[in-house]
Amino acid sequence: MALPDTFVAGFHDEAAVRKMRYNVLGNTRLRVSHMAFGGGALGGPNTYGEYDEADAISAVHQALKQGINYIDTAPWYGQGRSEELLGKALKDIPRNAYYIGTKVGRYETDPTKMFDFSREKTLWSVDHSLKLLGLDYVDIIQVHDIEFAPNLDIVLNETLPVLQSVVKSGKARYIGVTGYPVSVLKEAVECSNIKIDTVLSYTRDTLIDDTLKKFLPFFQSKGLGIINAAGVSMGLLSNAGPPSWHPAPEHVKEACAAAGQYCKERGVELAQLAQHYTMAQPGIATHLVGMNSQEVLRSNLDILNNGLSALQKQVLQEINTQFFDKIKPVNWENIEITELRKKLEVLGQ
Repeated sequence: MALPDTFVAGFHDEAAVRKMRYNVLGNTRLRVSHMAFGGGALGGPNTYGEYDEADAISAVHQALKQGINYIDTAPWYGQGRSEELLGKALKDIPRNAYYIGTKVGRYETDPTKMFDFSREKTLWSVDHSLKLLGLDYVDIIQVHDIEFAPNLDIVLNETLPVLQSVVKSGKARYIGVTGYPVSVLKEAVECSNIKIDTVLSYTRDTLIDDTLKKFLPFFQSKGLGIINAAGVSMGLLSNAGPPSWHPAPEHVKEACAAAGQYCKERGVELAQLAQHYTMAQPGIATHLVGMNSQEVLRSNLDILNNGLSALQKQVLQEINTQFFDKIKPVNWENIEITELRKKLEVLGQ
């Protein structure tokens, strides 16, 4: 198979790059690795826990050398920490060795400042992200979690037109939208007068939720690049379990915890089973996997390159039958939005 445009002789491990699977991202000119580097895990304590900065930087370097060529981040991830660390990691990496996307719209932990889809904030955000990343441009600029906008019209009539001007200025190449309710992503694409190039869906094509599959034919018919994130459902599908802020209902957390314990007793990591499952699903250009250490990177590359062992396949079948089939369908749509609105009401917003 031909080497991707991001291949740089002398930097990449050519054998690893030739082994990596690459897919065209919709109608963009980007040929992206099947596994992408998710920068959410670089956000720090308030997202997926603390990490060693030097180890995380090494993980970024190794991921790129091994053929992963797409990186995703956002101002929301650690309120700039993810972008700042990536800026440190990428400063000595050839710019043409990777593609990178960041976002606008979601920012602070303070509920009153968490979301801002205005023209002024969007323009400021793009420039601030570029400064933290140490870059002149990003490949994809995305509107983050569009379901939280006061109404979709703000995204359609203010945020997206601003991003179109950002693309024209050369600070980004393509425009995307992200969100949890896949139906909202579809609505945005249907209603937008601005060309949307990519959609990012998270936790919606996993062992416990296959909602994204229902929307793939529509997205594909529009030539969209489909980015799937959080195959482990933001830690829910792992032996260690999710962070405390995870919005899933308690009965879902309990079932997943039981599955994780079962996997642990069998000497298997649930996250590897979940990651393998989601990366095997058709129609997806790239899968964002949150990583903040070389150990996590190695684990994910192992699953990508080598698949599941006989024991892992057996355990996967068993946990589906014993735990996951009993709780499907699973989602937590509107839970976070409702909680945020309650907080804003209390604050008089």
